[in-house]
Amino acid sequence: MLKELSTAEDAPWKKWFLVPRMLVEVARGSPNRALIISNKSGIYELYAFDLLSNTLRQVTNRPFGTIFGTISPDGKNIYYLDDVQGNETGHFVRVPFEGNGKKPQDMTPKLPPYSTLSCSIDDTSSHFGLTIPGPDGFDSFVVGLSGDSIQEPRRLSRNSKLTDGPFFSHDGKVSVLASAERYGALDFSLISYGTENGEKMNEIFDESSRIDPGTFSPLPNDQRMLATSNKSGVQRPLVWDTAAGTRVYLEVQGLEGDVVGWSWSPDARTVLLCQISRASQQLWLYELETAKLTKLNHPGGTIDSACFQSNETLLVRWQDSATAPQLMALSIADGSTRTRVLLEPGPAPKSRRWRSVSFRSSDGQEIQGWVAVPDGAGPFPTILETHGGPTAAQFEAFNPRSQAWLDHGFAYLTINYRGSATFGKEFEKKINGDLGHWEVEDMIAARQWLVTNKIARSDQVFLTGWSYGGYLTLQAMGVHPQLWAGGIGGVVVADWITQYEDESEMLRGYDMALFGGTPEQKREAYVRASPITYVENLAAPILIIQGRNDTRDPPRQVELYEARARSLGKNVKVEWFDTGHVGSMANVRLSIAHQELMLQWVYNILRSKQN
Repeated sequence: MLKELSTAEDAPWKKWFLVPRMLVEVARGSPNRALIISNKSGIYELYAFDLLSNTLRQVTNRPFGTIFGTISPDGKNIYYLDDVQGNETGHFVRVPFEGNGKKPQDMTPKLPPYSTLSCSIDDTSSHFGLTIPGPDGFDSFVVGLSGDSIQEPRRLSRNSKLTDGPFFSHDGKVSVLASAERYGALDFSLISYGTENGEKMNEIFDESSRIDPGTFSPLPNDQRMLATSNKSGVQRPLVWDTAAGTRVYLEVQGLEGDVVGWSWSPDARTVLLCQISRASQQLWLYELETAKLTKLNHPGGTIDSACFQSNETLLVRWQDSATAPQLMALSIADGSTRTRVLLEPGPAPKSRRWRSVSFRSSDGQEIQGWVAVPDGAGPFPTILETHGGPTAAQFEAFNPRSQAWLDHGFAYLTINYRGSATFGKEFEKKINGDLGHWEVEDMIAARQWLVTNKIARSDQVFLTGWSYGGYLTLQAMGVHPQLWAGGIGGVVVADWITQYEDESEMLRGYDMALFGGTPEQKREAYVRASPITYVENLAAPILIIQGRNDTRDPPRQVELYEARARSLGKNVKVEWFDTGHVGSMANVRLSIAHQELMLQWVYNILRSKQN
């Protein structure tokens, strides 16, 4: 039964949002130093965490927060993109880990502002690398470093297709790019270059498959790199000698699902593997000389990052649906379960645990999801959520939004639809060139599963999601309007063609990979995939929450959708906020305000049905 909606400042459901959350990156060459990205101040900022002294120092303090950053492998500097009002366009800068009052140092002062969220630094802090998308392609640069001295960026390569990197060997002598230049779509090959002379050394590729880069060996003069290929249909780890050009697959044939190489031990004799099956994880140690696999006993839930602190200890970021993320040390000397919490956010309100479920879609494909139900007997009004991406996956996670819905008497289901990663190559590539079709089929199957199992009321299933999940909300509401009671989309795609015209070059490359070409080349596919095509079909109310400064899902395409909907008399409301794509997530108070708006929207719909 629905509770009375409380919008008071101290409403119990708001406490989940006030629990600090954090992302963690440990300096692999100096594992007693870590970068913490936390919203403990009410907005995400970067913090330097010294594990030896157990001290946490705030590094950034920017009006709209800082949610993307990295720490140099030697632990000396913290890097982040200095953008404007969350628009994800600017310059990478660095500040010392220890502070010292120094102003941020611009890494590329003579380049125009760029939209890219990743950079890399070698283990000796002698090279900085990034790839900048532009109208002529993807330009990959190397910047030489010497103490505080920064050299002019030197272009390593230009590719016409989506490219990432460069990633550096320990000493920076070898650079690796991951590029879709050879096959297009999201099928990446890895290309190694001599960093100083820029000469191409070797390339590894698998037709109709993707090879993803991992980390380099931590040893000087060792040019081996962990990587992953999905040639077999699932991800499998390998070690690539970037200088010799040889690759060796690790012997993990007996493990179900994807297996990815995460980290090297300090002596480079052992690697950490993560097995992912049905959105659940298991960590393994793999001895390179003997191919011995050792299963690690570790807590359930989700470990989304892990690295070696020593040959006997792992540092991991762990969470589950009832516990906010925390940094833990996991003893691996004897495969024991000994864990020690190094940094935790503090207690959270009692939360309802998610449980993994599966069901069949319209073509028989098994779809996995996470479900939770409120107190009482069903069926309930229900929230069906789809994650962003699409090439991502929803694991068991601490999610204040889900707990807020559950606390008000709603059932909650989030699904890993077709296009999600970690469910095999065929599953992930199924949507390519046909966006918004199979994902919606999976959403319909999820709804049927909810109703059949008496979890959901058939006339009270609401859709929601953010980013690509927001797109799917609009798409499903237009393609199958009779199935849904209402929808709420955050930072959505409403019109792929207008989106392509206005978005950053990086996102254009990603869209071309998904669709197989530009809107000029694949116009029918772009039109078919666009929610604006189906506005006239809408039968239930839609709320859209959109950022005015969003360069991933720019505002104009939403304005066009809203105008078209209103001209047809459809119940579509757009709530604008002033920052960029991750603005709602970055700011706790804004997240609470948006959740309150979402609750009020759904409550009003339910009340109108009763009248």
